[in-house]
Amino acid sequence: MESSQATTEPVPSPNPTTKRSLLSSLMEATAGATAAPTALHVSPSFKEDCYLLSSLKLAELKALQELQQLLAASPKPISIWGVPLAPSSAAAGDERAVVVLLKFLRARDFDAGQAHAMLLRCVEWRREFGADEVAEEELVGFKELEGVVAYMHGWDRWGHPVCYNSYGVFKDKDVYDRVLGDADKLYRFLRWRVQVMERGVRLLQLRPGGINSIIQVTDLKDMPKRELRAASQHILSLFQDNYPEMVARKVFINVPWYFTLLYAMISPFLTERTKSKFVIARESNVAETLYKFIRPEFVPVQYGGLSRPGDLQNGPPKPATEFTIKGGERVNLEIDGIEGGASITWDIAVGGWDVDYGAEYVPSDGGSYTIIVEKTRRVPATVDEPIHNVYTTREVGKMVLSIDNTNSRRRKVAAYRYFVRKPCT
Repeated sequence: MESSQATTEPVPSPNPTTKRSLLSSLMEATAGATAAPTALHVSPSFKEDCYLLSSLKLAELKALQELQQLLAASPKPISIWGVPLAPSSAAAGDERAVVVLLKFLRARDFDAGQAHAMLLRCVEWRREFGADEVAEEELVGFKELEGVVAYMHGWDRWGHPVCYNSYGVFKDKDVYDRVLGDADKLYRFLRWRVQVMERGVRLLQLRPGGINSIIQVTDLKDMPKRELRAASQHILSLFQDNYPEMVARKVFINVPWYFTLLYAMISPFLTERTKSKFVIARESNVAETLYKFIRPEFVPVQYGGLSRPGDLQNGPPKPATEFTIKGGERVNLEIDGIEGGASITWDIAVGGWDVDYGAEYVPSDGGSYTIIVEKTRRVPATVDEPIHNVYTTREVGKMVLSIDNTNSRRRKVAAYRYFVRKPCT
């Protein structure tokens, strides 16, 4: 019977072959000043909201009590996302109610009256829109957008669900006309987009000290600004009014140069709280930026990760090993202790690529020849899939994966994982 067992977690070779120029060494020594930034804006002041009553200021606690009193006067039950909020007897003892109410209060700077009005408008919108039922609907005509335009995929390093948004597909006029061509189509698109959000909310715990918000990653590559203006305004308005404080962090990737100028112009008018949630990364820093927040095995392959569509449906993915390749450096990753007749499968991704890659198998017997598994080749920056390969051994030995970055001065993030299937006994 065949069995599968992985060897010890792979680590970079303790003595990788390294070539560095004087310039690259100086750049490394002064990384804070000269190395390429991982993002145009990453605020170190980000601190996620806490929903523990003990953490509230006296004025905030008073506003919460005022809002609860306003809701207690409601003539009929009120609930949002399955959480009873009023009358008070229905919400008593349900700690989720505190989390939901604090979200509305924070959206209105702890003005209980304004938060109450906002909450009632949200309840009415959810009733009219059918938001409670939309998560289960089969919306016809959106199959091609699943996993492309807006989708939940994996979690960040702290357990927040991650929602990816990418609208580059709409630069194709046929796709745009088919999905957003008139008012009826726009409404159905908005319904589908709300469906994605509702499914994301269902992944939250909505309890004090729990996971109460999602991470949004928005890909600006090829986004047709003018054509999507109406849809974007509708989506923004809907989410601001009806999903308050549901996003812990917004990561913008593949950001064009003009977005940088726009952000510089509007930044002085944004609150520190809002700016602390923003991360803005250019095209050359997508993988490096995402790896700061999301493990590589959860990052989609098109963004420099190892996660392919459908991977997460089969349970938790095998963790990847992360490493960096400095400018002017070559790294050999060695996987030792492979038995004869075993099969080894590996995946490897390098952010930004533009490196030389090769793989060889080195038998333990000194009299045997090294086997070239993959000839060294240049992997261009345009590659949006990790390298995937399988090799069946004949002798005991080790696999050596080589990544050569000697032609670049840029440091690059990378990740890989492997599986070893032992020979049949």
